[in-house]
Amino acid sequence: MTARSTRRTTAAHSRTAAVGAIAVAGALLLTGCGDQTEKSDSGDSQSSNSAPLADKLPESLRDKGTVKVGSDIAYAPVEFKDDSGKTVGIDPDLADALGKQLGVKFEFENGTFDTLITGLRSKRYDIAMSAMTDTKNRQEGVDADTGKKVGQGVDFVDYFTAGVSIYTKKGDDQGIKTWSDLCGKKLVLQRGTVSEDLAKAENEKCPAGKKISMEAFDNDQQAQTRLRAGGADAGSSDFPVAAYAVKTSGGGKDFELVGEQVEAAPYGIAVAKDNTQLRDALQAALDAVIANGEYKKIMDKWGVAEGAVTKAAVNGGK
Repeated sequence: MTARSTRRTTAAHSRTAAVGAIAVAGALLLTGCGDQTEKSDSGDSQSSNSAPLADKLPESLRDKGTVKVGSDIAYAPVEFKDDSGKTVGIDPDLADALGKQLGVKFEFENGTFDTLITGLRSKRYDIAMSAMTDTKNRQEGVDADTGKKVGQGVDFVDYFTAGVSIYTKKGDDQGIKTWSDLCGKKLVLQRGTVSEDLAKAENEKCPAGKKISMEAFDNDQQAQTRLRAGGADAGSSDFPVAAYAVKTSGGGKDFELVGEQVEAAPYGIAVAKDNTQLRDALQAALDAVIANGEYKKIMDKWGVAEGAVTKAAVNGGK
């Protein structure tokens, strides 16, 4: 889902990797989609005795043995359901690796992307991990459209870097190469993403009578379906997601990427502002996974090595 700021925006996402790498990985991956109520676990329960960083977690989570993760599980290859219904992708694999360090199981719960931060605030989730772009607006709880403060904000532990891409039906790019070429066109995208933010900003620059017609959906797969059926001129999502769709949809015959990805920014694991102990535990666990080589294996497995980070930053988004 794309997303899901070039990523998913103030409610949004973002992603970035090499087209060639994604294309190779895409041929090996299975697509899937889950409903909005299913829960799925990532990894096996870990014994705190064998987990080197277990003592860094809040005691309540150590005792419970699980970390509840809010995620929009329809955003291949970041998180999606395979043909057996299992939650797979970059985020679930990384969560499994973090769980081994912390001695807990990460339990993914499917939800609509633009409700994940609200779910975090209400303590429905312990964290949100869903290709979510780390932005200042999200950190500060500011609505990107109005500029008004709407909540306390969240902290992010950044684990990946991604940009936003535009894609069209294959062989019918409508002359679209840049965002300015979308003026007078119809664009489909996922609601609450950076793609939506970028489209709104570009729309302000379009001349009268040539505005961008936007149709926003709950998830990226719905947007792809609309474009595939001829209901739009183009779609936009985070680069890894767009590249994956181009490679896999219709056996690679449905879509093509146009232009260059833009707005590269970090994906972050979102944590409530008042849960600094959990934030710091996740940062330490991510640094450990990077150091021991598990992180690289995950990035290579999914063909997204060019979006890899070398250290876990907190609130690195701009």
